[in-house]
Amino acid sequence: MSHARLLAPLRRGPIALLWGGLALSAIGDQLYTVALTWVAVGVFGAAAGYLTALSAVVVLAVALLAGAHADQWDQRRLMIGADVLRAFVLVIVVSVWAATGAPQAWSLIAAVVLLAGAQALFQPALQAVLPGLVSDVSLLPASNALLDSTDRIARLLGPGLIALLGGFIPVMHFFSLDAASFAVSAIAVTLISCHVAADPRPAGREGVIASIVRGFGTVRRHVLLGFTLSITGVLNGTWYAAFFLGIPLLIEQRGITGPGGSGLGAYGLVIASYGCTNLLATLVVGSRTLPARPGGQMFGGTMIGGLGIVLLGLAAAAPLGPAVLLALFAAFAALTAIGGPMKDIPLAVLRQTELPRRDLPAAMRAFLVSANAGLLAAMLVAPLAFETLGVPLTLLVCGATNLAIGVLGVWKFR
Repeated sequence: MSHARLLAPLRRGPIALLWGGLALSAIGDQLYTVALTWVAVGVFGAAAGYLTALSAVVVLAVALLAGAHADQWDQRRLMIGADVLRAFVLVIVVSVWAATGAPQAWSLIAAVVLLAGAQALFQPALQAVLPGLVSDVSLLPASNALLDSTDRIARLLGPGLIALLGGFIPVMHFFSLDAASFAVSAIAVTLISCHVAADPRPAGREGVIASIVRGFGTVRRHVLLGFTLSITGVLNGTWYAAFFLGIPLLIEQRGITGPGGSGLGAYGLVIASYGCTNLLATLVVGSRTLPARPGGQMFGGTMIGGLGIVLLGLAAAAPLGPAVLLALFAAFAALTAIGGPMKDIPLAVLRQTELPRRDLPAAMRAFLVSANAGLLAAMLVAPLAFETLGVPLTLLVCGATNLAIGVLGVWKFR
């Protein structure tokens, strides 16, 4: 598949609109995520990891308890409502911050809870809507790569903007920018509504347990998807522990500063380096047809990600100066990022082409449950691990776990 093939879905107006809205929203979300991580570490210290654990609890609760009801709603309206809710919540957080002069712990907690709940509704709905926008099934890899690239672009531009602007504008206005981006995303989804075929929905009303069983059962019947579901939690949890708690703690402990002379700027630079190769890998993987046996590629990507985290741990353990450490953190974060698209794009295409469309939201919720269960477990354990084992050793454990899973997956699906 050529690069022209990769961009072919953008010739359809609805996909172009959706891509634009999601890209802007994803950049805003990265501004929020990086700023929240930094602010939370300042407010809560190592216990900031519990905020991420709380987010995982909310996603789990919404995915498990609200899924049966969400399947009965129009998926496009569900996406619009989720965007509007997130924009409103962030406006409230910024208003309270401006009125009191400092970030309030309760408002940060409220933002984490409500944004996580909205995300748990938005993502399965997006997976269900996309196949109805793509008339040619052969364009699904490119379409998924394009939508996946919104997050990859965001990981490049969002933290890069923070690195450049962190010393010049108040941190709270990164939250304001995220609120505006959600409003734009809601408008984009509204404009494409007339171009999407009606959502196929489960017949009749379904109980909570039945919805959960249907989602997991649909995935487990597919050998590769079932195995991937079983290890998603471990991969997600170790990744979050490394990048959204371990790295900022290291930067703060070692006195590393970046553009603007701030630790936040250094953290933004590391995440932007991750985003750069993450986006490049997305474009490369998305410009190719899906391999006949995609498991080898998927778990090869897991091995690359694990190696990058191991190298981050080794660098952190070395007696190096702040400038050298920052350069190594950026380089190894960039290496880690290559593996993500190698797994994520084939995973999305397999779900959309080999599972019944009516079951896509339930199947996507199964992956959300697995990912956030692992995230919850990791963030409950990570603060204690970082304090008792130290950050470098904990990073080594996270990376080695990913490497082992990658080797097992390549062997199983080679």
